[in-house]
Amino acid sequence: MTLYPYMSDEPEEIPMPVSRFPVESAHIAMFARAIADPNPVYYDPDQAAASEIGGVPAPPTFVQASAQFDPDYLLRPAFDGPWFGSGRDATGVVRDPAQGGGLHAEQHYTYHRPLLAGDVLSAISRDGEQWEKQGRRGGALQFRETITEYRDSSGELVVTARSIGVRTGQVVEQG
Repeated sequence: MTLYPYMSDEPEEIPMPVSRFPVESAHIAMFARAIADPNPVYYDPDQAAASEIGGVPAPPTFVQASAQFDPDYLLRPAFDGPWFGSGRDATGVVRDPAQGGGLHAEQHYTYHRPLLAGDVLSAISRDGEQWEKQGRRGGALQFRETITEYRDSSGELVVTARSIGVRTGQVVEQG
């Protein structure tokens, strides 16, 4: 999977090899805790079962956790080689300093039905729209949309995620 396809100069089909993403109640509770959401429906299965939807729902941005099920996820540590990671040069991944940088600009989610503990999803990503605007300091700004569809085990579309990234045409000088 190319997590930030807008960092690449080449348009591409963006495979997201997440063929099995189990949605588990403990995973939902940890995710909700990580985003500091105190809603008891994420932590108490009995309360969730008594709710209108009848189960433990996943928080709105939960499908981003599917990246942890992708062995090629850009930010997942690679124990046998360099990986993107964090920090200025801590990763060993060499970037061309003459190229502009890529940024995550927007994220949108469309839920076609509630995502519940017990669902098992698969995901497929593809390129969406691309456009360009002139920036004030970074030259041309190239925008690129990636669309990821999450389907349940019966093939029903559950969530559509749209990610928009932007790449600067040149390095922005710090002033």
